[in-house]
Amino acid sequence: MKLPGILSMIQMGSGLIFAIPLGLIGFEFLTAGRTVFGVGFLLVAAAMLLLPEYIVRRVGSPRDWVLGLLPFRRGD
Repeated sequence: MKLPGILSMIQMGSGLIFAIPLGLIGFEFLTAGRTVFGVGFLLVAAAMLLLPEYIVRRVGSPRDWVLGLLPFRRGD
């Protein structure tokens, strides 16, 4: 199992800073009976946490993009 690096931890922390309040607002809307807005806010909060990780795993990190643009690779 690969442990997350410091940049991954910073990314997750910054995502949580914005996603937690949005999730709390969504929960508050759900308990107040405004279901559509509550679910919408919760979905946006979940997307804020899950999409960056999915994109990095699926597409690759910016470091991979830069190394892909170089005419040589390390170890050649």
